[in-house]
Amino acid sequence: MSVDRAGTAIIRVRRELRKSAALVMNSGALAIGTIAAAGLGFVYWWLAARLFPPEVIGNTSALLSVMGLIGTLGEAGLGTMLVGEIVRNPGKERGLVAAAVCVGVTLAVALALVFVVGHAYLSSSTGLIGGWLEGVAFLLGCGLTVLAILADQAFLGNLRATGKMIRQMLFGTLKLMLIAVAVAGGYTSHAALLLSWVAGLLASLMGVDLLTRGGARRLVGPPDFQLLNTLRSKIFDHYALDVALQAPGLIMPYLVLTVLSPAINAAFVSLWMLVTIASLIPAAMATVLFPVVRASPKQSRHDILLSVMTSLLFSLVCALFIFTYSQTILAVFNPTYPGIAGSSLRFLGFSLLGSTLKFHACTLARLADKMRKASRWFALGGLLELFLVIAGAKLDGLQGLVLGWTLATTIEGACAAIILAFAKLDSAAGPAHDRPATPPVQP
Repeated sequence: MSVDRAGTAIIRVRRELRKSAALVMNSGALAIGTIAAAGLGFVYWWLAARLFPPEVIGNTSALLSVMGLIGTLGEAGLGTMLVGEIVRNPGKERGLVAAAVCVGVTLAVALALVFVVGHAYLSSSTGLIGGWLEGVAFLLGCGLTVLAILADQAFLGNLRATGKMIRQMLFGTLKLMLIAVAVAGGYTSHAALLLSWVAGLLASLMGVDLLTRGGARRLVGPPDFQLLNTLRSKIFDHYALDVALQAPGLIMPYLVLTVLSPAINAAFVSLWMLVTIASLIPAAMATVLFPVVRASPKQSRHDILLSVMTSLLFSLVCALFIFTYSQTILAVFNPTYPGIAGSSLRFLGFSLLGSTLKFHACTLARLADKMRKASRWFALGGLLELFLVIAGAKLDGLQGLVLGWTLATTIEGACAAIILAFAKLDSAAGPAHDRPATPPVQP
């Protein structure tokens, strides 16, 4: 009897997974890439923490967080737009991707230049950019960050998530190889760590094109700025939502550096990196929902429920693991880190639950083309995060900072859960070419 029940359960699970084949396949590819990148990233930062001084780790991680923030600002909502609009504009994908790349990379480099010049004139005491080499590497890194984001999103918008998976794996492998070469050559400076990251980005973009036999180059064609211009309103709305959602998390290492100290930031970044990597799984599943539901809106409820429940279960397991083994993880990175952080970081993983619900609420807003309205609420949530983080740090140091962050994301997650429970998708979820009431976009 039990064998029959097990067989029936397996058949039922297979049937449900087949109903969401596009979601499962693309989410699976992203999950594989994320897990591989997580493992390689762990080894990268473990090696760096073992062989570089804590001050170097703290400063470099802070500069990389600024690079990530500039990447998000430079991406300007273009990547998220590509995920949702590629399926709505068949035959025009390559021109749209090329135009997005031109605009995004130019904007990112301009913002990075402003930061470098401002940093030089203000003579910041953080020492994030100590010379021309770090400045050039930072400028190049910001441009490559946006290029990588847009390439990944273009792969995803075409429902070819394996391309993003390959690039993630290459980036993790190549930057690890580069840092090993740097250490073997006796270079353990801030510049060496930064250059290994930037060179790894460049090599991963070249490598994914080679391994996919020109797949990255086939994503682009002559830039179609006219089509991009017709989508400017949606791009701005995606941009506002992306910045409101991502900016507080991206800037956290820099915030810890300035509010507390480089040594504390080095310990914080070790666990923050694991939490960030873990959050990529629910974020990827929520992102995949965007093109999948756009392509097949009839089973949107089923796909959304599957994504939310799977992501929450994964987040809970990660949170419990970090709660139990936070000090062990810190000791693996560097024996001095547990003494620096103590048990202050053990609750950090529980912020994943709130973040997971936020990611899915964000996808619902994109599907309903209500990004601008949602961005206001996410911006308020971001301000709440920053306020509670700074207030917590002032009151109780690192532990207060972690509790402030976790409390803020929990409050936001509860609000997002209410939105998910009562959300109603309309016809806007479907492809544009399936809705004759909407006039076609002119080339």
